[in-house]
Amino acid sequence: MISREICQRVLQKAVATGADYAEIFAENTVNHSIGMIANKVESVKDTVIAGAAIRLYKGLRSVMASTVDTSEEGLLRCAESAAEALGQGTAAIDIVLKERLFGDIHPIKIVPATVSNKEKVEILKAGYFAAREHDKAIKQVTGTILDVDHNILIANTEGLYTQDRQIRTRLSISAVADKGDGAQTGYFAPGRRMGLEMFDTIDPRDVGIKAAKQAVVMAGAGYCPAGVMPVAIENGFGGVIFHEACGHSLEATGVAMGRSQFAGKLGEKIANEKVTAIDDGTIPNAWGSINIDDEGTPAQRNVLIEKGVLKSYMIDKFNGRRMGMASTGNARRQSYAYTPTSRMTNTYIAPGEDKNEDIIASIEYGLYAASMGGGSVNPVTGEFNFAVNEGYMIRNGKICEPVRGASLVGKGSEIIQNIDMVGSDLDMGTGMCGSSSGSVPTNVGQPLVRVSTITVGGR
Repeated sequence: MISREICQRVLQKAVATGADYAEIFAENTVNHSIGMIANKVESVKDTVIAGAAIRLYKGLRSVMASTVDTSEEGLLRCAESAAEALGQGTAAIDIVLKERLFGDIHPIKIVPATVSNKEKVEILKAGYFAAREHDKAIKQVTGTILDVDHNILIANTEGLYTQDRQIRTRLSISAVADKGDGAQTGYFAPGRRMGLEMFDTIDPRDVGIKAAKQAVVMAGAGYCPAGVMPVAIENGFGGVIFHEACGHSLEATGVAMGRSQFAGKLGEKIANEKVTAIDDGTIPNAWGSINIDDEGTPAQRNVLIEKGVLKSYMIDKFNGRRMGMASTGNARRQSYAYTPTSRMTNTYIAPGEDKNEDIIASIEYGLYAASMGGGSVNPVTGEFNFAVNEGYMIRNGKICEPVRGASLVGKGSEIIQNIDMVGSDLDMGTGMCGSSSGSVPTNVGQPLVRVSTITVGGR
């Protein structure tokens, strides 16, 4: 996108007022989506994001400026603006850029941009009509097929000059069912860091049926009773509880400033000994995976919690300065217009040794959360509130009637102490995570787990 020689000149301009570090982040991204509703294609959208940002450090001060003009003249103006904002001083860095090729651990077989809209519509229709025709209680279906081609360039005064290309594909189906007692929604949206070959292993009809089944079951459900009880949380997207209630509190964004429930607790036991939690950006073709982060640091597998003991945080370069620790390859940003900070990639609770049937059988009276929804969390205190999209009562060790309107309320530091049984059937769920550096693709995951006691909201 931008030559090494131009980057070198722009970085030299950026450090002219005394910055001790400068970085260029440039991107060219194309988002393509097709949407369906009311049995027909409603929209075909292409969004192009192109521009560059220049970021400077001087000690623990940071300045960033961005521009859509990626010509040499435009970049030099942007660098001058950032340098002036940083303050007065003189350049002390001799910059020599060397290109680095980190390789690609996420091979793409079918680049979505080379596939016709007609073929993509056929995939979308398969999922859409599988949901629409699943049951007469289905009243409405919406569907979207999305592909993203994200190209980035990073150069910095440490001598790095590198580029990366990230292609992702996702199919989402939402179904609404009504059996006369209020409408209920089902949703399923798998995604991969893959091209259209994703549908060699994911049948779009299965996506539609899963969304529709959830809507139909919940439309016929009574309301969940409220109370404090044990809860079994299913694998896959059930991992959103750990992601939100604990994961954000392990990002250096808050830890470096002391605004985290886990700040200063490295080496301490913070969870039940059955809990090992990992953030791994190196899983081949996983939705949240990266080759390099948005500062050019290679992706890593970071063990955050090992058998209950806090082992690591997720760290970006700038917050690493505050903490006196190296980057862990977790700096991420939605686009060049956002300042990067530490973010999750694929974060999950590792498989344990408990059997699923034993986990359910151990609960005399409680809730089985088959599918989790959205919620809110305060990363400073870890207090959270999450909706259960699909839930069932457990009575005498057996999964019984479906219940709607359930929510899980608690505190992250307490829930990971109360996870006392962990199954072996790890699965991942696809999502978009929002934080100070925008919305980025992340996976959440876990096996089936038991939380010995938690507050369940209901009626």
